[in-house]
Amino acid sequence: MTAHVLMYTTAVCPFCVRAKQLLGARGVTQIEEIRVDLDPDRRDEMMQKTQRRTVPQIFIGDTHVGGCDDLYALDAAGKLKPLLEG
Repeated sequence: MTAHVLMYTTAVCPFCVRAKQLLGARGVTQIEEIRVDLDPDRRDEMMQKTQRRTVPQIFIGDTHVGGCDDLYALDAAGKLKPLLEG
C-alpha cells in the first residue's frame, strides 16, 4: 500500500505528466488531483500551503515534496520509495 498522494495540477502541464509517470512507475495507482486552472481558490490554497506558484505541487502523506524536479531528485536519492511506503 502506498501513502496518499495529492498533486496540484493544470490541464496542460508537461511536468505534471512526468511526475504522474514517475509515481506510476513507483507503484502509485491513485493520485488525488486538484486542478488549479479550474478553481482559482484552490490555486490560492496551494500557494498558501507551499509558498510556490508553479505546478505540480506534490504531497505524499503530510510531506510536501515540491515540484516535478524535486520528485525526481527524491527518487534519485533513494528517498521516494520509503516515503511512498509510509
